[in-house]
Amino acid sequence: MTTSKTIQLNEDVLADNNQAAEYVRGVLKDKHIFCLNLMSSPGAGKTTILEQTIKELPSIYRVGVIEGDLATEMDAERIRTSGAYAVQINTNGGCHLDARMIAKILHELPLEDIDILFIENVGNLVCPSGYDLGQQHKIAILSVPEGNDKIPKYPVMFRRTELVLLNKIDLLPYLNFDVGVALEDLMGINPESSMIQLSAKTNEGMDEWISWINKSYNQWKEAMK
Repeated sequence: MTTSKTIQLNEDVLADNNQAAEYVRGVLKDKHIFCLNLMSSPGAGKTTILEQTIKELPSIYRVGVIEGDLATEMDAERIRTSGAYAVQINTNGGCHLDARMIAKILHELPLEDIDILFIENVGNLVCPSGYDLGQQHKIAILSVPEGNDKIPKYPVMFRRTELVLLNKIDLLPYLNFDVGVALEDLMGINPESSMIQLSAKTNEGMDEWISWINKSYNQWKEAMK
């Protein structure tokens, strides 16, 4: 009896989230906005990657960012300095963003002036992957200092994402991280995924990431016709 009640509660929470995600997806489609949901553990470099991405993206794109964090507006302030629109969601201890949060804050952005919306999720390799936020793609960020054990230890995150950005590759000569093992682990969990190696510090590999965004954006625009 207890197990049955727990399953019902989970279904209700996800159903509510999925309804909000469909609302967000509808608004973004109506405004012709392409949306990417970035997830990682704390310290993997999401905000730094976003700062560099905003600088490297062709000027034809107007960028907005929804920042998720437990507290403070520090990340949103960094993004605004980079030249993009940004709003901050503080979860006050919550371990992930859900679609109801996105729906509530979405209209605080100048949607008519945005082509690409990035969502920087709360730093966590467990909860964020389970929630549809109305995005087109879920992307996981892994960093070299985290070690090779994160992909096998957190398989659900990497099973539910379509691309992995391996950040901080400038540290490969100094740390015991094996890129070949990481690729093998990723393909074993999710053969449909792919990995881009980059360093947001040195800009190595950023061109491949920018090309991926361009290609995905154009494919999405074509599908919208």
